[in-house]
Amino acid sequence: MSWTVSSHSRRSTSFPVIFAPSLAYKLTNPLGRSLRVYKETGHLRYAIRSLSRTGPTRPESTNMANSILQVENLVKRYGDVEAVRGVSFGIEEGEVFGLLGPNGAGKTSTVEILEGLRTLDSGRVSVCGLDPQRDSEALKQEIGAALQATSLPDKMRVIEAIRLFASFYKRQRDPQELLKRFGLDEKKNSFYGQLSGGQKQRLALAMALVNDPQVCFLDEPTAGLDPQVRREIYDVIEELRRDKKTVLLTTHYIEEAERLCDRVAIIDHGRVIALGTPRELKARSGGTTRIEVRLSKPESNGTLKTLEGVVDAREVDGAYVLHSQRPPQTIVSLVKHLEVGGNELVSLEIATPSLEDVFIEFTGRRLRD
Repeated sequence: MSWTVSSHSRRSTSFPVIFAPSLAYKLTNPLGRSLRVYKETGHLRYAIRSLSRTGPTRPESTNMANSILQVENLVKRYGDVEAVRGVSFGIEEGEVFGLLGPNGAGKTSTVEILEGLRTLDSGRVSVCGLDPQRDSEALKQEIGAALQATSLPDKMRVIEAIRLFASFYKRQRDPQELLKRFGLDEKKNSFYGQLSGGQKQRLALAMALVNDPQVCFLDEPTAGLDPQVRREIYDVIEELRRDKKTVLLTTHYIEEAERLCDRVAIIDHGRVIALGTPRELKARSGGTTRIEVRLSKPESNGTLKTLEGVVDAREVDGAYVLHSQRPPQTIVSLVKHLEVGGNELVSLEIATPSLEDVFIEFTGRRLRD
């Protein structure tokens, strides 16, 4: 996902998505030019409306809970495709909340509606007590966002980038302090094109916090990064958590949601299929142990469910996932069963239940599928 800011001339410059919604308004007045912000998706271009210069209109009473962010029965359609189907959840102030689901589940569409970048088809949303569509100008002062891709000119220096972002807001944090906090102080005079992938992502997070937002949206912040860089970003998000920042995080990484989030909504095909703390969601497995086996010949799920200690058995991607209340007895029973049937054990893995087990329980497939 990328944003392009362009004037009526042929010249255009790519900027990070995290400030695109307010960039048109900020650049039109000082430069006296007519600029427009476009979002490019496939072969379509969507013009983002200029921010109103009039004061914000407060939303009418919606009977929503006293959460800093509230979503009720949200629906979003793209033609005949219903991408978001009645999603509901609330986020309390200071909470790190995760939307966990596979690609195409509706996570990004939900986030973009909350940021005011897309219109909803039905339902209600409130962010910081504001309606993202009617109060877009006021909302941009209260939120920060780092979306799926960030692009700055290669020859822009790090300190220039964060100072530029700070100039777009009424409320600002000290750019030098942010760079130091995110481990970029020694890189402040480096060009953007000289930064590593992890450093670019840390800069994107710093720019998302430059206005000291009430709510920070992080859309797949570690997607495509190598494990070492991903752990660096985890450290940054955990620091935000310790500082009691309200964060909405989207991800399709199981370990990311379990490690970082206070609560998680598991979303699939546009619907929330489970919601709670990671501990609560994993407890749905009833204190069982997960045993995943691969066999030389197929077995029926019904037969494996009769093994000693097994409470559930499913075939997933050519493997059999068993949930057992008595793992040692289950393994002995399995080996005996395979010997009688002339089957062989190819591999066996034992683990405590994860959020992926919850996803498998509801959908019958792995999260990454």
